[in-house]
Amino acid sequence: MSEAATRPSVNSGALLASLDPLLRAWLPRQRWFAGKGRPISVLEPVAVTELLPAGSPSGLLHLLVRTRRPMAPAQDIAAEGRAAERATDCYQLLIGVRRTLPPHLAPALIGHVTEGPLAGFTVYEALHDPRLMALFLERLRMPGRHGVLRFERDPGTDIPSGLAARVLAAEQSNSSVVYGDTFILKLFRRVMPGVNPDLELPLRLAERGCARVPAPAAWFHAHPAGGASPADEAYGLGVVQPYLAGADDGWELALRMIGKGEDFTGEARAIGRATAEVHRELAAALPTVTLGRAQVELIADGMAERLTSAARAVPALRPFAPALLTAYEALADLGGEGQSWTAQRVHGDLHLGQCLRSPDGGWSLIDFEGEPARPLAERRLPQPTARDVAGMLRSFDYAAYSAELRAPGWAKDCRAAYCVGYADVAGRDPRTDPVLLRAHETDKAVYEVLYEARHRPDWLPVPLAAVRRLAGNGSADDDH
Repeated sequence: MSEAATRPSVNSGALLASLDPLLRAWLPRQRWFAGKGRPISVLEPVAVTELLPAGSPSGLLHLLVRTRRPMAPAQDIAAEGRAAERATDCYQLLIGVRRTLPPHLAPALIGHVTEGPLAGFTVYEALHDPRLMALFLERLRMPGRHGVLRFERDPGTDIPSGLAARVLAAEQSNSSVVYGDTFILKLFRRVMPGVNPDLELPLRLAERGCARVPAPAAWFHAHPAGGASPADEAYGLGVVQPYLAGADDGWELALRMIGKGEDFTGEARAIGRATAEVHRELAAALPTVTLGRAQVELIADGMAERLTSAARAVPALRPFAPALLTAYEALADLGGEGQSWTAQRVHGDLHLGQCLRSPDGGWSLIDFEGEPARPLAERRLPQPTARDVAGMLRSFDYAAYSAELRAPGWAKDCRAAYCVGYADVAGRDPRTDPVLLRAHETDKAVYEVLYEARHRPDWLPVPLAAVRRLAGNGSADDDH
């Protein structure tokens, strides 16, 4: 292996010190940065790797930086839970380095460095630079080491060289770059030691031959503690998968079809079948567990605690809290009477936006990372499949509310069709376990109330309408 491929990290302390004031101003403005509204009190390097030297026409730096922020106010902790309590996060950055920035890269500007090793240079978000990202794909095509970084790929998948790169504008908790409408790189932004389920689960599903989930073609991770550190101490950083060119995002498709007055129940049923197929393959690929009385009580108690915190933070939720609590009590009671459930690995954050319909009409599921705000270990725990089902049922409700054209009964019909499609494959309709499903739907709606109250107050009526129904009769039927 060449010296360039194994070159150690640059002087990370000095380099980060020169970038410190720029990153403190730039990071909080990014959509994927947690803890908005609270300043960064400490910025420190975890690892800095020079992928291209600054003396090149365009330098490229890979950074893992740890930020520390003041603890959140008590009311924010109540509103956001553990995510707000955690004042320390590690972020992955790809930074371009140039003497001068051409006009087409002006929106990617981070700032001009005035001191330290990069004094006189301009630094910017490298994902917006097609040349740098094309070179980064070349690095991903070659398995091996580069400083603390480790690159791996599926030997059975051909990744051509010379694919044009373009960054996707719709960033959420991560960032994505498309290569020639053939592959897509998902770059994890907030990272932590351990196996990221967005790589783990698609790899296991690929081994099973599951065509519902794009199979990883290449991926990379970091071992800041050294090459001998075990997998559970490595930081998962990103994955390259086939790009489903021409695919329709389930959320956008649903809104378009509502707007045209077209029936979506056929698609909802197909998504239900796809969900059940993925659940079946995950259960075959990874261990399942039985949830007995003690485990069910823990689940119900956790749901009740989240409800209590939410009601403290959102006054509009308080009148419904006693009735909502009965959903969790009913679940605990069934567990106490000896009923058990099977738990397995699931998607963890399933909604219409995580479903893609290919031009041939087939549906795929993507983004298996789970809820990024939750600890990684928690996201990798086996869960009842009702968690994913509840997420999809709530997503239909959101789509009905979001559409410009009112469609009475749309969400109710789609929820029913989705459950029928699920039963087509699984052999059982999720609605035949109403206590488990109601508990998970209620937990999801409570989470939505917290989120909307904090981030999108105008959307608060959506989960509150579901809360009203769930508190009133235990069903999720609506009149959208």
